[in-house]
Amino acid sequence: MQDPIDATSRIEDPVLDMQEQIRIRLEKLRDLTSEGTDPFVEIVYPVTHHSVDIIDQFEEMEGTEVSVAGRILSRRGMGKVSFCDLHDRRGRIQIFTKIDAVGEEAYERWQKLDIGDIVGIRGEVFRTRSGEISIRTKEYTLLTKALRPLPDKFHGLRDTETRYRQRYVDLIVNPEVRDTFEKRSQIIRGIREYLDRADFIEVETPILNSIPGGASARPFVTHHNTLDIDMYLRIAPELYLKRLIVGGFERVYEIGRLFRNEGMSVKHNPEFTVVELYQAYTDLRGMMKLCEELLSEVAVKVTGSTELTYQGTPISLKPPFARISMTEAVLKYAGIDFSLLDSDEEAVSAAKAKGLDPAPSARRGEVLNLLFEAFCEDQLVQPTFVHDYPIEVSPLAKKIKNKPGLVDRFELFIGCREFANAYSELNDPIDQRERFADQIKKRAAGDDEANLHDEDFCISLEFGMPPTGGLGIGIDRLIMLLTDNASIRDVLLFPTMKPLD
Repeated sequence: MQDPIDATSRIEDPVLDMQEQIRIRLEKLRDLTSEGTDPFVEIVYPVTHHSVDIIDQFEEMEGTEVSVAGRILSRRGMGKVSFCDLHDRRGRIQIFTKIDAVGEEAYERWQKLDIGDIVGIRGEVFRTRSGEISIRTKEYTLLTKALRPLPDKFHGLRDTETRYRQRYVDLIVNPEVRDTFEKRSQIIRGIREYLDRADFIEVETPILNSIPGGASARPFVTHHNTLDIDMYLRIAPELYLKRLIVGGFERVYEIGRLFRNEGMSVKHNPEFTVVELYQAYTDLRGMMKLCEELLSEVAVKVTGSTELTYQGTPISLKPPFARISMTEAVLKYAGIDFSLLDSDEEAVSAAKAKGLDPAPSARRGEVLNLLFEAFCEDQLVQPTFVHDYPIEVSPLAKKIKNKPGLVDRFELFIGCREFANAYSELNDPIDQRERFADQIKKRAAGDDEANLHDEDFCISLEFGMPPTGGLGIGIDRLIMLLTDNASIRDVLLFPTMKPLD
């Protein structure tokens, strides 16, 4: 962590290190203040254009007077003419400043500005002799004095941990990072536009829950002082959203943060963003079609195509996506035909023969899922719906008729990672109570990720929930895919970090 600003600190190193540069900038600030110029007083600056707009529309704008504002990120020239690059939210434009145009006193102050200072420029759009579109300064205003220097322009901010901890600096000096987060906004907006057009209603459900439900995960626990009860940051909004289907909202969705007290990796952050949606009178097939259409439409909106490259691997998001049952996948990639295994013991033995170590009490469906995770996920590069999941790992999905032990669920895998999870939703309250009871047994046996019993949700099902399809999509992973970023931390503005102290 950098030391706090201290203008009185002694500098023993003759090289202009960080503290020395800060000291010099503070002296400039004192000089400005003593001259009656406070660079933190200005509140409003009349910005008329942004850099990219001027460059893109130069033919119409040449000779026009404009006002722009942004950060100085490079400077050239020390005589009677100087150039600087001004960066605003849209990009970069060159600023041409001449002593004759602004006057000697103003030009002298201009030359004392530092890299990182934020200025407003009023001037005329023109093209230099070298052909670069620029603004000829008529008047400038120092809007904010930067007291810390930016990273060296040749090396930039490259240390990944520093980039995550000081995202504000990362955004200033690494334009590609800003582009990622511009696209993040476009992706979320594209999801909303698709669902709104499909007649879904966006809703909000509680983040503080009295019961952690809707998924199998370890929750974060907090305490409500007034009610004197422990509460949980939500691990999923599912049970609340399905209550709304019971209440007559036939199509609902929510985009928001979920919180899971689990491990961290390039694929996992303790808080992450999802979209969950529920549609009455449809099923898993309807969710597959919606998922394909949604992802392909957003891909075209953000990248211009359904064909993209992720970490060097071509990926096609053009529908239809491949489909394979979990049993078929385990047969194909692990060489085990689960249709021939009738007992839990046979399943456990088959897994051990493949080098896995399931718990002795593991049930057939749990072993099937274990084998899938170990041998199949890494094979699913192109978008693939894996369907027909075992009931043991799917306590909220509807059973499949004539397929004992399986439920109507899919997970979508792209680039060997899970992107979406969907069910034909369980709407039988008696069955749901039995599933919750089974989850309670798992929790008693030591599985702290097992679901808790939600009595109010069971009561809501007793009033009748229509046949419903539900879908959840991990937005952060989708953004990773569409921006070609390998780590989830690269698509979160402020990822969870261990404190330096």
